[in-house]
Amino acid sequence: MLGVSEDTIRLFLHVLGATVWVGGQITLAALVPVLRAAGVDVPKSVARQFARIAWPAFALLIGTGVWNIVATNDRYQHDADYRHTVTLKLVVVALSGLSAYLHQRATSRGQMAVFGAATGLFALGALFVGLMLSTSWG
Repeated sequence: MLGVSEDTIRLFLHVLGATVWVGGQITLAALVPVLRAAGVDVPKSVARQFARIAWPAFALLIGTGVWNIVATNDRYQHDADYRHTVTLKLVVVALSGLSAYLHQRATSRGQMAVFGAATGLFALGALFVGLMLSTSWG
């Protein structure tokens, strides 16, 4: 059996955060039509409950993302392509968090739709770029 290392724990926590942040958004988006049918205030109530785990998951992603950069510091300092890809991921992650914040504060259905879609797309983008980084470690 393979051993458990610091890298294993770091990546597990990062994937756990991504599972909640990205997967939760996808699940919630799929449930919105059903939630609307259950009552006008139901989607907002469910979204507030989701936010109670989503934001801590986002914080976990930020923390373990910093930990990932520290753990790959040699590569980060000496590989320009890797550094550019990390920078792209940081931008996409920031945009995901910002659009989620704006989505939570939206006052119209149009704003909620635009910021919700942007949040999901940026979160998926961050996931994709993260996979690009992880597959380049070998």
